[in-house]
Amino acid sequence: MALDFLILYEHVVREYESLLLLKLELERRGYSVAIHQLLDRKKLKYITWARPKVLVSSCMYDDEAINSHVYNNVGKCRKVVNLHWEQMLSDTQEEGAWFNFSGNAKRCVQTCWGTLTQKRLMAHGMEQKNCPVTGAVMMDFLRPEFNGYFKTKQQLCQEFGLDPNKRLLLYISSFGYASMSEQEVKELSEMAGEDFTGFAHTNKVSMEQTLAWFDRYLAEHPDEQLVYRRHPSEWKCAELEQLAKRRPNFHIIFADSVKQWITAADNIFIWMSTAIAEVYFAQKSCHILRPVPIEHQFDPVIYKNAQYVTDYDQFEQAAQQENPPFPIEKEIIEGYFDNTDTPAYLRMADLLEEVYKNLPRDDPFAPPFKPHFNLLKYCALVGVHALFALKLPPKKVFFFCKPLADFAQRIYGYVEKAYISKADVQAMESRIRPFVK
Repeated sequence: MALDFLILYEHVVREYESLLLLKLELERRGYSVAIHQLLDRKKLKYITWARPKVLVSSCMYDDEAINSHVYNNVGKCRKVVNLHWEQMLSDTQEEGAWFNFSGNAKRCVQTCWGTLTQKRLMAHGMEQKNCPVTGAVMMDFLRPEFNGYFKTKQQLCQEFGLDPNKRLLLYISSFGYASMSEQEVKELSEMAGEDFTGFAHTNKVSMEQTLAWFDRYLAEHPDEQLVYRRHPSEWKCAELEQLAKRRPNFHIIFADSVKQWITAADNIFIWMSTAIAEVYFAQKSCHILRPVPIEHQFDPVIYKNAQYVTDYDQFEQAAQQENPPFPIEKEIIEGYFDNTDTPAYLRMADLLEEVYKNLPRDDPFAPPFKPHFNLLKYCALVGVHALFALKLPPKKVFFFCKPLADFAQRIYGYVEKAYISKADVQAMESRIRPFVK
């Protein structure tokens, strides 16, 4: 029997909670829904008897993405909706070709969190029917309708071995490039058509100085505790581990959603994450830590003219400040994150239902696009998932061939980061279900 919706995801902590909310709402309406990771094994059923009527992607920038995310997973599917998880861009990125979609990606339905993103896409050649405004689903959990959804500070602290009676500081990191090798930065630059070398250096310097601030502050304020929240694309690193060993009140925690930590924290710090909008929708405030300037071509436009903390003395004062003013103007936040009386997950479900019931708005597989099956990737994913199931790291299995070991280990690392157990999925669903009525 055909599947109604297949939803693809990339990062668990960024996407899965919102996808389950959307899935439960679609199932409540009588539809069948499955969630599949981008680097999961390709499954025969999705291109045969269980081929989805609508494919819902996490990103869809160009023809190669259509080929990789759509054709190589389900064959030809002319109803493609992109949840478009990367919408907070720099001014340069907003004007560049990559983030404004190219080729037949413009024929997919590219959802927009707010009107400013829709206007940008239309200015770069997209038709309004293909870039509807839905709001941002992840913000729904912070609405009054979801009161009681999050754990209290006391519950969260007890779960992770923190002291609920001490002030809880939260740092939301975005240092994804700091842990990249030179080769990875080079490959990303070639793919995106933009040189990320300088920005990778800014990541590393900003991270080093920020950690130095934390080190000094936590030494001078031993009765306070700071949770460092890694970005989904950020790998473990020695500097973080060393600081955690040196300061017992410094905690690196990747579990649970960033929204959960935002609702529980007494004070919040951020670098350049789009999670600043979640702080806003949680009706809390935060401080933006910028020990060094960020190149404008990489700094999200939402941060333009924001208030920054640029040295340690300012940071120490900010850490002690209660109820600070929000560092970004309301009009900018709500221009990028549409705020209406109707939750975004209902608006998104309405859109998906409309796409499902009607003829395709456009044809992502129209000429001159020519899909092709990537046999090498198919075989590589089968092999890597087999090693992951057996808990055999490729660097040990392919020790005799470093290039092969490095290639397989990188894919293995992405698979490992994107894994979520069935038990965790069931627990998350059970927690969300009472709010879907």
